[in-house]
Amino acid sequence: MRDDGYEPILKHSRWCLLKRPDNLTGGQATKLAELLQYNLASVKAYLYREDFQRFWEYQTAGWAGRFLDQWCTNVMRSRLEPMKKVAASLRRHRALLLNWFRAQGTMSSGVVEGLNNKAKLAMRKSYGFREFATIEAALYHQLGNLPEPEFTHRFC
Repeated sequence: MRDDGYEPILKHSRWCLLKRPDNLTGGQATKLAELLQYNLASVKAYLYREDFQRFWEYQTAGWAGRFLDQWCTNVMRSRLEPMKKVAASLRRHRALLLNWFRAQGTMSSGVVEGLNNKAKLAMRKSYGFREFATIEAALYHQLGNLPEPEFTHRFC
């Protein structure tokens, strides 16, 4: 744009587009209002992202699924390739996303995250083992709290 004689519009606007509107400072809100007047690809992507936030406000899986399908269709018709990738990923994981509504927010992912953390720790401790079966046994012992095997001799 500078080569065409225009002032660079997107300069210093990264956080205006990445932050939620509620968290913008006064200057960022002004810059965002200025950006929204232009028909730029980054502004279109921002508007799609903000529109998707309505997905989490639905109460039932049926209505959320309808919204998700419509949003993905609209994005796939756009010419924004990165947003098309996001829409394709959301379509692939549609059933998993809608499970959140079926559980009505009662399920927490904390248990799964804790299990993954313990598994990573066990694999880090078993660094240096060459056979997959050995790492697998270490995982079983760590996660299943299985008893340690008896040693043939004692270490003093």
